[in-house]
Amino acid sequence: MGKINIAELKPYISLATELKDSRHFGGNMFRHMLNTCIVLIDYGYEDSILLKAAAIHDLIEDIPNFNTQKIVNLTEGEAVLNLVMEVTKQPGQCKADFLKQILFHGSKKAQILKVADRIVNIYDLGFVTQEKFIYRYICETEEFVLPMALNTDINMYDELLQLCISRSEFLRNH
Repeated sequence: MGKINIAELKPYISLATELKDSRHFGGNMFRHMLNTCIVLIDYGYEDSILLKAAAIHDLIEDIPNFNTQKIVNLTEGEAVLNLVMEVTKQPGQCKADFLKQILFHGSKKAQILKVADRIVNIYDLGFVTQEKFIYRYICETEEFVLPMALNTDINMYDELLQLCISRSEFLRNH
């Protein structure tokens, strides 16, 4: 659980390519996961398990019947899988309950990963044209994800808060 050697990410990035298809509102899931990893690196996170989990954090949620043994077989795979599972919404679970679970019961790493994921997701809102979705997403972020950021990383909190403010201003002007 030490600092990341970028070469250690290669097998996880290879797994991430399984999600090169489009997201429901545009974009590319492979790039989304890597962008989440990049946000963490940008904020100075070097924890190998956190970065590896970021690189594949949506695989299980977005690929039906994903073979988790593919993760377990990699270096630190068991710990990475455990973290990925913490940030994986279960089928039928409502989004608010999922976010509350991470906020109130998630590990610090799960909260940090969720905050980085939300930063990338809000940047990706540029692809969304449905104002109701943007509004719901901002409200959800303010209620659940901003408190996670406040608990874990004040700099990520500041960025996420500014993103929420800018998207809210966009909604008011349209």
